[in-house]
Amino acid sequence: MTRRTLAGGGALLTLLLMAGAAWALRPVDPFRGADVRSPAFPSLTYSIQVFGWWDTGYFGYQMDTVTMLGFNTIKQTFAWRDLEPQPGQWDFTQADRILHEAERRNIRVVARLGQVPAWAAPGSAFSDDKHDTPPDDLAAWAAYCGTLAARYRGRIVGYQVWNEPNLSREWGNQPPDAVGYTRLLAACSAAIRAADPAARVISAGLAPTGTHDATAVPDDVFLDAMYRAGFQQHVDAVGVHAPGFSAPEYGPDDAERDGRGRWASFRRVEDLRKIMLLYNDSARQMAILEMGYTTDPIHPEYSWFAVTEQQREAYMLRAYDYIVQHWRPWVGLVSAIYLQKPGWDQSNEEYWWSLSTFDRFHSPALMAMMRMPKFCDEFVVPEGKPDATEEEYIGLVKSCP
Repeated sequence: MTRRTLAGGGALLTLLLMAGAAWALRPVDPFRGADVRSPAFPSLTYSIQVFGWWDTGYFGYQMDTVTMLGFNTIKQTFAWRDLEPQPGQWDFTQADRILHEAERRNIRVVARLGQVPAWAAPGSAFSDDKHDTPPDDLAAWAAYCGTLAARYRGRIVGYQVWNEPNLSREWGNQPPDAVGYTRLLAACSAAIRAADPAARVISAGLAPTGTHDATAVPDDVFLDAMYRAGFQQHVDAVGVHAPGFSAPEYGPDDAERDGRGRWASFRRVEDLRKIMLLYNDSARQMAILEMGYTTDPIHPEYSWFAVTEQQREAYMLRAYDYIVQHWRPWVGLVSAIYLQKPGWDQSNEEYWWSLSTFDRFHSPALMAMMRMPKFCDEFVVPEGKPDATEEEYIGLVKSCP
């Protein structure tokens, strides 16, 4: 072997060692986003929750607001009690109107399902805007899910099945039951998939809470129990809630260090993603079904983490940026809260979460969200300028699949 060959071999070895070192130092995604190859939703799918059922003349204006936001999706409750107030008596008047108003603006609809009528749960008086109760007859429940999916086949893109079942107030004032919720989810999912195979099924968003008793179960404990019950086979995306307890960059470790509990952070979502990985479910997306900050100075259960309007503006922009930088593509749908429901006033805690209200109109946060850059897979709507045209604002609506 010649000296030149030895030298060449040494150079090759040096290159291989350098390549190995670069590979070892490559960024590691602890949430395994690359495993998501068949996403339920484009990442990101920008959504906002609306309340258009009992329209008092504002819903068209709200849909125009969504368009100006550059968002392409709304989340709307299609309450069972409103659609089928008596067994077999269906009324689609309001649902048809909502779909019409959304579709003529190229806005997609995610339907939240629940709010059981009294006839379907005669043993409970717990079913209103803030409370729900599981139905006595899962066949009747499945018929509601399937009837809605059949009527709006190809028009409703996704279905959120129930809301916050880890709270007793959303479970008939009974102790939360992950196995019972999974049975309810399975019946509804089967009916939806039979009626509209292209629609996406999303599990209920879970409430972040540190309470663990008959009134509430922590979201991570409840999600783990759902996995043990096999819920994942019935959904296309795992639903979570991401309220802002503090700055978006503030993580569960920070909250735990400060004695607040890991649940009290926007990045609690990351703890829930780790549970998905624990159950080898990394290929499935998450859907953030509620994201926002409250400015509530009135209700003690919320005012302890309330922010100012200026903070909300900054935090909402930073929250979206954090999702774009760290949670794509394993987070797809992101639904902000709210555009105000008619009838809310300052006595309602929901009023203080709302980004647009009838007395304050558009909050600074909403105006900033109109101008922020938006990302949809590889498509980007650049940051808007104060004099940007409407066409620039709604580019995402037209261009994102």
